[in-house]
Amino acid sequence: MKLVVGTKSKSSWSLRPYLALAHVGVPFEEQVIDLDRPDTHAEIRKVSPAGLVPILFDGDLMIWDSLAICEYLAELFPDAHLWPEDRAARARARSVSAEMHSGFPSLRRDMPMNVRASLPRRGRTAEALADVVRVLEIWRECRKAATGGPFLFGRFSIADAMFAPVTMRFVTYGVDLDDVCQAYVDAVQDLPAVRAWRAAAEQEPWSIEYPVP
Repeated sequence: MKLVVGTKSKSSWSLRPYLALAHVGVPFEEQVIDLDRPDTHAEIRKVSPAGLVPILFDGDLMIWDSLAICEYLAELFPDAHLWPEDRAARARARSVSAEMHSGFPSLRRDMPMNVRASLPRRGRTAEALADVVRVLEIWRECRKAATGGPFLFGRFSIADAMFAPVTMRFVTYGVDLDDVCQAYVDAVQDLPAVRAWRAAAEQEPWSIEYPVP
């Protein structure tokens, strides 16, 4: 398998399938494309007609959406339990993953992912804070029902892969968290794959700056 990702400092969408791949334990090749170059779009179009990253190649098969890649891995490696085994929990996990996939536009805009920065108290528009409130609500509700581990549904799942970039945003922007949500952020940040992603981001040669409100 080969996973094409964007700049690790900032590509939240790329992090998600990376974590799912790391969890299932399958060897894979990785290609990183700098997202801030004049020829970025052309470089991505060389490997994806959609012009988007991440992209997973499995032989002749190409998948170019984060959640679709995670779903594919869940089907290909059922023993990895990327979705909860319980049907009701699985439905909730899919629901919160889909909400993350399609929602929270203000959080994305005003607190963009920047792994290499520390920007406490920045980006706190009313719209972004409303998104933060909803994220924390999801985490509390999931953790209240979770058993068997520190993640949203106990054991690591696609839901955690989808929210992992948000935990990084909350670290970068110093978002205030209660004990339940802080423990969840700590558990995600302590994942070996997250630590590896952060370490790689710190070594990237590309400089990134964001105009944060």
